[in-house]
Amino acid sequence: MASIKPVVPALLVTAAFSENLSLINWGIEQMMRYLGPIALESVPFHFNQTSYYSEEMGPHLYKKLFAFADLVDPSKLADIKNMTNEIESASLGTTLSEQPRPLNLDPGLLNLGKFMLATTKDQAHRIYLKDGIFAEVTLHFQDKEFVEWPWTYADYRTDHVKAFLKKARSFYRDKLKSLPPAEEYP
Repeated sequence: MASIKPVVPALLVTAAFSENLSLINWGIEQMMRYLGPIALESVPFHFNQTSYYSEEMGPHLYKKLFAFADLVDPSKLADIKNMTNEIESASLGTTLSEQPRPLNLDPGLLNLGKFMLATTKDQAHRIYLKDGIFAEVTLHFQDKEFVEWPWTYADYRTDHVKAFLKKARSFYRDKLKSLPPAEEYP
């Protein structure tokens, strides 16, 4: 019989997008209240790979990626996604956007072999976690690069997103070296 091994904590990486960069920063500040400081942040880029969000968020969206400094228990991904949904709802009360959906926060987990996103939408390649939240492996790490799957969103296929995630992976790898041996994980 196989023995169960302790789960290695993961790096929380969140994508935030909106028509307003100030609202993106506001959303991340709300997340930091619960999840601690940011270790890495991408430069903002135009999120123009799809028009899917245009009607509810506006046609000219910016996106940024953030990696949190503190590693997280992977079993908490659904809780984090539900928290980001609450922050998105609270963004309706700000004066930073007039859109029906002013802010989108997409938390994901990065480990040495993959990058995984949380979502509320089920598909054939997604696994149910809990509380209405699913997860998908969006990219996998192979031959020293992040590689997409057929279902990978267009923006996660871009070189600048993969470069950020590679930088985040290096940060994560270094962070793992400072942790106690795996057998001591809670």
